[in-house]
Amino acid sequence: MEQKAGIEVAHVSKAFGKEKVLSDVSFVIPPGTIYGIAGNNGSGKTVLMKCICGFMRPDSGSIRVNGKQVGRECDFPDGLGVIIETPGFLPNVSGYKNLKILASLKAQIGKQEIRKTLQRVGLDPAMRKAVSNYSLGMRQRLGIAQAIMEDPDVLVLDEPFNGLDKEGAAQMRELFKELGRQGKAILLASHNVQDMEILCDEVHEMEDGWK
Repeated sequence: MEQKAGIEVAHVSKAFGKEKVLSDVSFVIPPGTIYGIAGNNGSGKTVLMKCICGFMRPDSGSIRVNGKQVGRECDFPDGLGVIIETPGFLPNVSGYKNLKILASLKAQIGKQEIRKTLQRVGLDPAMRKAVSNYSLGMRQRLGIAQAIMEDPDVLVLDEPFNGLDKEGAAQMRELFKELGRQGKAILLASHNVQDMEILCDEVHEMEDGWK
């Protein structure tokens, strides 16, 4: 039996007025694969990721996540973990409390899974410091924790190394490699081509909408 692709993007285009941001984008990310998209700001990476997550609708083409067409069979795909742009958290409570509140929306995981996830990204689950007092790197780690805590099959990660120092970026690369080995389909965007070449099974350098 053929294994379903984690992400299937077929002939997707998107324009804002006369500006064409995505032009006939097609690719497949099977389970267990880390696919990288590199490109400068404005190259269309974030718009593409928002379309995959159902936050925007493409003008044409189709997107399937875990076999379901986004925008037709589902609005936000099941089994999808996301970090896009700066993660938003409640500033006056701890990282653990933030994740606990988010986890309560689906009620799929409990306290133990949240603690383990925080440890996995290098944060102390017992730390009571409010998120408003976190460094940029700590916020980024918390954003990654939020994306992976419910053990999704597919991850969409937009600039996941933002704010991380060299050691932190290396730790997160190892985490993403481990998740790939576990069979996750991972789409990862970065402006740093070198980071992508170290981590990804395949890298597409995006320019002027795709190419």
